[in-house]
Amino acid sequence: MTTSMVLLLIVAVFAAFGLSFYQYIFKAKKKGKALFFLAFLRFCSYLAIFILLINPIITHKDFEVEKTPLPVLVDNSASIKELGQDSLVNNLYKEIVEDKALNDKFDVQLFTFDEGFNMGEEPDYKGKQTHIAQAAQNLKQLYRGKKYPVLLISDGNQTLGNDYIYSFTEDTQVYPIVVGDTTLYPDLKVNQVNVNKYALLKNKFPVEVFLQYSGNKNIDAEFSIKQGNTVVYKQKVSFTQNNKAQVVNVLLEAKKVGVQTYKAVITSAEKEKNTYNNTKNFAVEVIDQRSEVAIVSNITHPDLGALKRAIENNKQRNVTLLKPNEVKSLQDYNVLLLYQPDATFRNLLEQNKTAGLNTFVITGLHTDFNLLNRYQDLLSFKMTSQKENYTAKYNSLFNLFAVDDIGFEQFPPLQNPFGTVTVKSSANELLGSSIRNLDTDSPLFVFSENGASRNAFLLGEDIWKWRMETYLKNNSFEQFDVFIDKTIQFLASNSKRKSLIVNHESFYNSGELIGITAQFFNKNYEFDENARLTISIKNTTTGESKTYDFLKGNNEYKVNLDGITAGKYSFTVKENNSNTVYSSSFEVLDFEIEKQFVNPDLKRLQQTALKTGGDVYYPNNTKTLLEKLISNDNYKATQKEITQKSPLIDWVWLLVILAITLAIEWFVRKYNGLM
Repeated sequence: MTTSMVLLLIVAVFAAFGLSFYQYIFKAKKKGKALFFLAFLRFCSYLAIFILLINPIITHKDFEVEKTPLPVLVDNSASIKELGQDSLVNNLYKEIVEDKALNDKFDVQLFTFDEGFNMGEEPDYKGKQTHIAQAAQNLKQLYRGKKYPVLLISDGNQTLGNDYIYSFTEDTQVYPIVVGDTTLYPDLKVNQVNVNKYALLKNKFPVEVFLQYSGNKNIDAEFSIKQGNTVVYKQKVSFTQNNKAQVVNVLLEAKKVGVQTYKAVITSAEKEKNTYNNTKNFAVEVIDQRSEVAIVSNITHPDLGALKRAIENNKQRNVTLLKPNEVKSLQDYNVLLLYQPDATFRNLLEQNKTAGLNTFVITGLHTDFNLLNRYQDLLSFKMTSQKENYTAKYNSLFNLFAVDDIGFEQFPPLQNPFGTVTVKSSANELLGSSIRNLDTDSPLFVFSENGASRNAFLLGEDIWKWRMETYLKNNSFEQFDVFIDKTIQFLASNSKRKSLIVNHESFYNSGELIGITAQFFNKNYEFDENARLTISIKNTTTGESKTYDFLKGNNEYKVNLDGITAGKYSFTVKENNSNTVYSSSFEVLDFEIEKQFVNPDLKRLQQTALKTGGDVYYPNNTKTLLEKLISNDNYKATQKEITQKSPLIDWVWLLVILAITLAIEWFVRKYNGLM
């Protein structure tokens, strides 16, 4: 309190005394005990009012002892229970947290970690992943700028995140307490399976399998891949003390469309402590992209052979050369390539009115353009009998599908009758045309898409010269063949844009996050931010059903399916305002990464202790660790002086005293008839 404040308080005391003396003693005609009592009450009231007006600041000093934090990190993952160490860990962390001498020196705090990080919660050992590095990063944020030790009770087997050896701060000494049997048992393990998610029907797809062995003697084993009860591959493998890993590369045939589930298995005559990691499931979705293409022509031309070879360069395409009267059923084909249609094509075009197959029309000097004018409404032809050479002009704004400019403008010109070609409906022009460097304003290669219907027109013959030119420039037909394949791919697909689009995988591993995203578009194909999406999933084996709501994100809706066990599921996504639905299925493969471990990762825990200046301990010598920490003079409690300043006006009791003195004074005056 300042000197001026003290002087004001002294003046307040004299002023309160003087006023109360003047009012009750000096002016009184008859003095008595009651007047002296009233004078005292008035003095207290005046003094309280003056003190409130002066409002002095009261300074209070306290001392606080701050202990060194001692975080106890307990592994809450399922691997602790799988190793049979859950009861031991429970007793261990309780012994540490309840140790009186340790609590006298340290601020002991319990943390648990698995895929997440929690403070003060007791472990239940149900975590599906282990993220030690994240726990170390969280401690950095909690105890920033402090020097402290860490007790890490874990088996050291991390399944998520960065290497935890380098995650702790330099001022943090880590003391791992290793749980689990460190005895090296013979253990064969399918460590990893690398395989593409998708494969094409009738093709072979590669599978890369990493096998691992831990043990002290040589061992012979058998590796196999099974689909259901059928063994599709088998191989003998051997391991030695110097060669404890094998990589097996297999080519499997995709025989059936859909999600195909396989099982990689390694077995031996040796008895193992953990056989769960001898098996790993994996799956491949087999896609049928085969397309049957009918090239129909009434003439013989080199273009036919060039087109057939280019299309069949993709093994998923099959080409049949036919005359118009040889086409029996359009249901046998996915794409019709009509080469220079003439009057003999009339019946075929009539049939396609009903069948609605996507067509690729190539015109030339033998084309009946009047026939084309009657049977299609994309282009209007007014042609003469004079032939002309048309050079291609590439349109970089073409956006129906990705096409590279393979040098179209340097290709030899195509022959077509001279005339006027008018685009009647919406079309997307890939190649324009010119005659001797003069633009014709007519298309050379044009595509259209109307709902599920897709069509293409190439206005000119001699495209075989383009294929030969590609080979002369690149010593390969690849660029031209890819260009034709993309054209056929566009025509072979008849999917139209949907208002509800759902993105999901065909299979997931159990234990991993299963996320499904969706987009809903209004009638103008604009993203609808007010959609109400729900998903109902059903286990096809047990019949159990669950329903979840989608949450809106950035231009998409998302749902996470927690607690889904291994099995096959069907699901339906529904937009509740419009009743639009999407149905499909997925499979959750049986794979729990926390069951893969037989031993603790002692080497990595030792490296962590070495790097941070700590030591590795075991449950049977935990007391030695606690005694070491208690006697360690590097960790001392610090005393802090805490100064608190508070204005007296905040002191409620002063107002209470003022109210009481005024009330008593009033009653005394009333009682003695002085009112």
